[in-house]
Amino acid sequence: MTISKTILITGASRGIGLRTAKSLALRGHTVYAGMRNVDGRNKEAAAELLAFASEASGRILPIELDVTDEDACNAAAAKIEAETPIDVLINNAGIMPVGLTEAYTLEQAQDLFDVNVYGIMRMSRAVLGPMRSRKAGLIISLSSAAGRFGMPFFGLYCASKWAMEGYCESLHYELETLGIESILVEPSGHGTDLVTTAPAPADTARVQDYGDLAQGRDRLLGMFQGMFDQGDASTDASNVANRIADLVDMSAPRPIRTQVGHDMGVTAVNEAVLPIQDELIKGLKPVYMGEV
Repeated sequence: MTISKTILITGASRGIGLRTAKSLALRGHTVYAGMRNVDGRNKEAAAELLAFASEASGRILPIELDVTDEDACNAAAAKIEAETPIDVLINNAGIMPVGLTEAYTLEQAQDLFDVNVYGIMRMSRAVLGPMRSRKAGLIISLSSAAGRFGMPFFGLYCASKWAMEGYCESLHYELETLGIESILVEPSGHGTDLVTTAPAPADTARVQDYGDLAQGRDRLLGMFQGMFDQGDASTDASNVANRIADLVDMSAPRPIRTQVGHDMGVTAVNEAVLPIQDELIKGLKPVYMGEV
């Protein structure tokens, strides 16, 4: 029997976030669907979630949340905690730039990290105090296959996902003795608007310097969009949402990494690295736990 949990998810106005909120509500959970401009640009998304929840066994409560604003992150978490303990945080908000790596400006890189990396840090810090007090909690952070490989035209995106993977995995080992889990979900390409909204490099002069290679961005985006348009079941974003819901319902300990969709070799990398990581932690843990 599924135990109803209180869950806060970021970036819930569209894509995987919106689908995950729905999947969790169907399983009887209470979902706080974080998004910007609840009463403005995302008013329709908020209304869609409320209408969906009215016929589900759980609840969906849209809440104003901007992961680039530390005060907003803290306020959202505090507002929920004043009503009910947050059992699960799902760090979903993200941006996926696609283009020649050199041609992205430092300002673009900073804006990307502000969401994909620092947004996760802000939200994790916002919920961890009460979770530590209760010695219970789960943080699920959305990474990507790009968090395990470097890929042409995805340089900035890969860099941000590598950074957040290192942060979330380190948190995992620090928090596990406190009854809290920090885990990662690594989807491959799925049919969301990340492709159609992918920011292009701002330094167009450098793009032009690459000649025909600069067309690689459009070629790759076209390939991915073609995959999604074919309706391949493995690229359905609902698969990711349902897998996240499975992890929420699962008993501890959960796997640190969960791959979803076209494997792209991610599982092989994870399986190869895990025993090495385990040996590293086995050597370090007695030291940082004060057992030697």
